[in-house]
Amino acid sequence: MTMDLSRVGARLRAARQQRGWTLADLASKAGMSTSTLSRLESGRRQASLELLLPLVSVLDLRLDDLVRGEPADPRVRRATERRHGRVVAPLTLEHSPVQTYKIRFPASRAAPSPKVHEGVEWFYVLSGTIRLVLDGREHLIGAGEAAEFDTRLPHSISASSDGPAEVVSIFSSSGERIHVHGA
Repeated sequence: MTMDLSRVGARLRAARQQRGWTLADLASKAGMSTSTLSRLESGRRQASLELLLPLVSVLDLRLDDLVRGEPADPRVRRATERRHGRVVAPLTLEHSPVQTYKIRFPASRAAPSPKVHEGVEWFYVLSGTIRLVLDGREHLIGAGEAAEFDTRLPHSISASSDGPAEVVSIFSSSGERIHVHGA
């Protein structure tokens, strides 16, 4: 998000008018002249902290409410990765506290070696059947089913030998690093 000072005056005016206050009302409450407030609202005077702090206090706003820019583009534009036969499509921004992926697993006759790491993992099977080996026990999880587990337990995830499988998977940040970037 970028700071947009050009919209401060319009946001001040909107907040004042929303409360039904005149220029004189707000100027008086904020301890400034009506002409100073008028110039701020019209953009003929540059906003400064000295002027904005009393205004946000009186208007019961946060400074961010006046100087915020346009929100960043929320679309996720991260490249799909191919790792060990899997196709991994990131569904969250890179620095999100929780990472979400759509993963397509190829059919597999055997489960991969189990891994252990910090975190919690959750997945929902979109299609096919997933083989989850968790602490030595094999679980077959079909389309429309979900699983959640502590990744400190030895675990491996693969498609069954019946065919490929696709999941939406959510990891804690530490869980994400092992699966996408690990060996």
